[in-house]
Amino acid sequence: MFRLRVKMNNRAKLVVLIASTACFATIWRLSSCLSFAALEENKIDKWTDMWTKVKSCSCATCISDFTISFMKRYNRTVNPFLTPLENFTQEEFKWWKALQRENGDLKKFMEAKKRVFTMFPSKPDLTGPRLDRCRTCAVVGNSGNLKGSKYGSQIDAHDIVIRMNKAMTTGYEEDVGTKTTHRVMYPESAIDLDNNTHLVLFPFKILDLQWITDALTTGFRGQSYATVIPKIKANKNLVMVVNPVFMKYVHTSWLFSKGKYPSTGFMTLVLAMHICDELKIFGFGADKNGNWNHYWEELKNETLKTGVHPGRREYDLIQELAKQNKVTFLRGW
Repeated sequence: MFRLRVKMNNRAKLVVLIASTACFATIWRLSSCLSFAALEENKIDKWTDMWTKVKSCSCATCISDFTISFMKRYNRTVNPFLTPLENFTQEEFKWWKALQRENGDLKKFMEAKKRVFTMFPSKPDLTGPRLDRCRTCAVVGNSGNLKGSKYGSQIDAHDIVIRMNKAMTTGYEEDVGTKTTHRVMYPESAIDLDNNTHLVLFPFKILDLQWITDALTTGFRGQSYATVIPKIKANKNLVMVVNPVFMKYVHTSWLFSKGKYPSTGFMTLVLAMHICDELKIFGFGADKNGNWNHYWEELKNETLKTGVHPGRREYDLIQELAKQNKVTFLRGW
């Protein structure tokens, strides 16, 4: 009887050891294995040195490599993209619905979502970090600080280049480059895309989900607060719809609910940290004179700021991420 008890104890220890190893080996899922309360109470100090030495990709510095301060905000378990099986709590839907005073209910949202996935891929072709790969990304903002920066060739050297809304490249190639693999947009900022560019839709209301299906088929006939292009050109197989829950996660976990909601630029930056291994950021913040403007437009309003978005807080967070070596921030001046 005594011998049997010893064998069972040894097996139990082995199970615990295997489970612990599997859990900690997956660094980008660390937040699901360890509570942040334990981090704050310094209960895992003995593990810190080990985890900071473990690599999650083949880049010199990988975004998903473990650091305590970063993991307090970064949550790998949040799905960045909408899928057919995505469910929402009433609290999550209420937050999203308030962004632009949506009149529809959750049932109407689910109906629009169902139609989206009769046309577009149900799951984006994305995988997590791997030790044998280094996916380099450039997120190119629209700030006037890109003028004269001559970042063009550096931007184009990245595997993934993400641009936003109506950002122009023609005539600005030396400063902003020419390559675009992913274009972030919503109905009021839509443009035509070539057949190789991913359309990344940030939905701010149910109408946005209705627009994306109509704009690539029969044409959209609805109305919004601004002019909406009824039809656009884009590859249906490369459409990706951002998850409203992910948008809320950026607002609460990264900005601690500052401002009404995050800017599209900052949400794109956090999105890139979930799909890239190494990230460089261009064209964010005000220009050297403190003006918030677009690099392709003439500045007409020097009092223009960031509106409902917490621009100062977002800018400070970008600088903080750069100090942590999670991103490289090139401000243009």
